[in-house]
Amino acid sequence: MMGFVTGTMKKSIAYIILASAIVSLAYIASPGFRLKGQITPPMLAGGLEKDNRLLGEADLERLYPDIVLRQRKGNEKVIALTFDDGPDNVYTPAVLDVLKAKQVRATFFLIGNRIEEYAESTRRIIEEGHLIGNHTYSHPNTGKPLGQQLRAELERTEAALETFNVNPSYLFRPPYGALSAPAALEVANMGYRLALWSVDSLDWRGLTKEEVVSNIMSQVGPGRVILQHSSGGPGEDLSGSVLALSEVVDTLKQQGYTFLTMDEMFPASCEQK
Repeated sequence: MMGFVTGTMKKSIAYIILASAIVSLAYIASPGFRLKGQITPPMLAGGLEKDNRLLGEADLERLYPDIVLRQRKGNEKVIALTFDDGPDNVYTPAVLDVLKAKQVRATFFLIGNRIEEYAESTRRIIEEGHLIGNHTYSHPNTGKPLGQQLRAELERTEAALETFNVNPSYLFRPPYGALSAPAALEVANMGYRLALWSVDSLDWRGLTKEEVVSNIMSQVGPGRVILQHSSGGPGEDLSGSVLALSEVVDTLKQQGYTFLTMDEMFPASCEQK
C-alpha cells in the first residue's frame, strides 16, 4: 500500500512540475514579460545604442552588404585608388600630376565647400577623366546622428558639382568612415551607395613615403579599394602620401594590376534607386 501511494504521489508531483513549467514558459513568451530589474530602466542620456553606435567600415559592410562597397569579389587583379577631402591647390594638383604621368584614373571624394573654393583643381579632376564622389559639403562627423543635416550636406555638394556639369555618381563616402545605422539607411534611400575602403594608407597621420608605401602594399589584394587623401585639415602634411603614390602605382602595375574607378569596380553602384 505504501509503495502504491508513493508511486502515485511521484506521478502527481511530476504533473505539477510539468504544469508549472508550461505556465512559466507561457509567461516568459508573453509580450509583457520583462526580466526582473529591467521593467523601468532609466533613460540613456545619449539615446538608444541602435541610433547612436558609431559604425566603422567593417561594421557597415556586415550590416548593409547590399549598399556598402569595400572590396570586389573574385580574384581579378583590379584595384581602385581613391582620394578624400579635396580639392585644394597644393596636394590635389600634385596627386593629379602623378596620375596623369602614370595614365591612371582614380576616384576623388570631394568636399562641397572646397569644390567651390578650388574651382581650378575641381575642373582639372573632371577634365582628366577621374570619377567624383560625394564627401559631404562641410565634412561633419557623420558617426553622430545628423538627421536632415546629412541630406542637406549631400544635396549642397551635388549642387556644387552641377555647376561643373558633373552628374551624381551616387557614391557617398562618409567622413571618418563612420555612420550611424539610421544615417546609413537614409543615404541608401537617397539612392547612394557607401563607398568605403579595404586598404587604409593612414596618410593623414603625416607619415613618410616609406610608411605610406608599406601600409598600402601590406594590405593589397585583388579587388581592394585604397584610401589616400588629396587634401587635409589645417597643418596636415600629406607630402609623404604624394611621394608614395608613384611607387605604389609602379609596383602594382608590375604585379599585373589594372586600375579602375569605383563605378567601374562596382558598376551597379552608380545607378540611382
